[in-house]
Formats: sequence, C-alpha cells, structure tokens
Amino acid sequence: MAMYRINTYPLIHANLFHALLCTTALTPLLERFESENGTLLSLAMFAGPLSTFPAGLYLLFERGLWRGNTAIMGASIWVFVLLGIEAMKAFRTTPSLSIGPYKVPTWTLPLILTVFVSLLLSTTSLLGHLCATGVGYLYGLGYLKFMAPPEKILRWFESKLNLLGRLPHYVSVDQKTFGRYGILPSTSGGIATNV
Repeated sequence: MAMYRINTYPLIHANLFHALLCTTALTPLLERFESENGTLLSLAMFAGPLSTFPAGLYLLFERGLWRGNTAIMGASIWVFVLLGIEAMKAFRTTPSLSIGPYKVPTWTLPLILTVFVSLLLSTTSLLGHLCATGVGYLYGLGYLKFMAPPEKILRWFESKLNLLGRLPHYVSVDQKTFGRYGILPSTSGGIATNV
C-alpha cells in the first residue's frame, strides 16, 4: 500500500481549473491560520494530522462501511478543515447569525457550504468535505491541539535554520500570539493637558 498518498492527496488536482479554485479558496484561510499559529506549526499540521485525519475518516467510511473505491484529491480538503476551525472560533464569539427572522448557528455554515458545493460541482466528494469539516471542528474545539509539535522544538528549528532571516514573510513562534507584525504600539487613551 502506498502510505505517502494519505498526506499528499491535497497536492494533486484534476485540472488547472480545480487547482485555481482550490488555491483561491485556500489562500486567505491559510494565511490567517499561519498568522495565528506560526509558519512551522502550519506546515507541520497541514503536512501531518490535518491531512491524514480527514483521509483516515474518509477511508473508514468509504472503504470500511460502504465498500467503495472512489479516490479524492485536491486542496479543498484543507479549505474545509480551515472553514471548520474558523466556524468554531466564530461560534464562541457569535453563536448565531440572523438572516431575516431566522437564527442560523455559525457552526453550521461550513456544512451548508459543503452541501452547496457538492450540488454546484457534481464531481466533488461530499463525504470527503464532511470528513474535513469534522476534523476542522475537532481542531477548532481544541481536541486535536495535542498533535501540534511543542514550541520548544519549533524554536530550536527556527534558531538552527535562521528562518526569520531567510524567509521574508515567515511568522515565528514568538510572533504568532500577536500576529505577523508583533505587538503594535497603542496610546494610553488619556488626554494630554498643558499644566
């Protein structure tokens, strides 16, 4: 069995349109994740558990329960993982969205988008996107944070490889808490008076 496929399938795309669509959707979400968590952690999580867990869930359902053999590919898996993570963050601050007289829970928005995408683009994998959204929910709730490498190891790699000096838009472990630009100056809010 070719085990490398379980975490490299998001890199393969069906055609140029598929690659452009996935890249367009992924870029802003991944940039936000990177600015909040750091570049090395983002690389480790997306090359590891945030790729393999959706694939494992998909294989469990597709091959284990339904005895199917449908292959999936594309970075849309990462898009739906990130949408699940963002939905859980949004749910903590804004539990529901008001659309007319209806209140829609914010955590359901990725599920609605998953169904919408599968109806709009018939070649997409509804099961694959649902598995990815589920993994995003688990990560957003904090259940998968134990899979992240310790900050001590990330700092060691940063210092040995001099990543801050070599990569122009690198987000270090120390910068991640306050975003890409570190702590921004602010005013004290007091009024200056001449005495």
